[in-house]
Amino acid sequence: MGRLFSFRMSGLSVWSEIDLAPAARGAAFDAPADVVIRFGAAPETLRNAEGVGPTWSLAGDDFLIAVPGVARFLLHAGKAILVDPEDGATVTDITAFLAGTVFGILLHQRGQIVLHASAVRVGERAVLFCGPSGAGKSTLAAAFGELGYALLNDDVCAIGLDASGAPVAHSDGRQLKLWRESIQRLDIADRQGAAVRPHVEKFYVSPGRAAVDTLPIAAVYALRETLPPLVDSLEAANVVDAALLIRRNAYRPRLVTAMKQGDAYFRAAAAIVANAGVYILTRRMEFAAMPQVVRRVERHLQSVGLAGARP
Repeated sequence: MGRLFSFRMSGLSVWSEIDLAPAARGAAFDAPADVVIRFGAAPETLRNAEGVGPTWSLAGDDFLIAVPGVARFLLHAGKAILVDPEDGATVTDITAFLAGTVFGILLHQRGQIVLHASAVRVGERAVLFCGPSGAGKSTLAAAFGELGYALLNDDVCAIGLDASGAPVAHSDGRQLKLWRESIQRLDIADRQGAAVRPHVEKFYVSPGRAAVDTLPIAAVYALRETLPPLVDSLEAANVVDAALLIRRNAYRPRLVTAMKQGDAYFRAAAAIVANAGVYILTRRMEFAAMPQVVRRVERHLQSVGLAGARP
């Protein structure tokens, strides 16, 4: 095994032969890592597969995913990732998939609840913004960051339950991933890093502040665009809708079924509703509306008990 880089991602310590920067921020630790990432030969298929998708297969503790033109990734028991690059693959492409999709699948292997969400720290609690790709999760988290809120997660948010059964969010070492227009409108070009992938106008961006914590969840906001007949609004989801929203915003939701985690997601949704709240935030996507959206969320946070939310 070659040189090992160390990172902290989703509450886990990671040793990796692949330097995950700039996708993730480095970390120092002495204890044995929770996850080890290394190069090696991965099989083309898994024998006795229990689940099969267009690019993946699942057999026991092993999960194999192939990204055409990039690599095959073999995940074992939520503890190890073997990376088998394809000819001509770039480290940039490998890193993008490894820190995103592949690590999200590994969290599923570990039995974690994983939401497609970005999160910020508000006081001593976590506030999540969830939604599908393009919903504005990262941009909204970055806008809160410019007001002094520390970033907990971008795009992938691992959820757990503490000893009392209350939901907690595990902070992450990933950088923000933002489109060039978002970077320019937020005036944070000075923190812009490398492109996420070649020929794509999305870039890694260092957060103004970042938190390394496991924090109780204060609120989950499901993002929805204001399209007719919808109007701008912020409303609490009822228990049934909240459970469905949490399940719908699982990271790679088809894998929840394949890995038989459906019941765990509904339990997590029930815990979030009981201990925090799930809300539907309907807002315009235009950047001109962003300050108004942020103010609306801040006022709502204060109304539910996070007085003096702004740092």
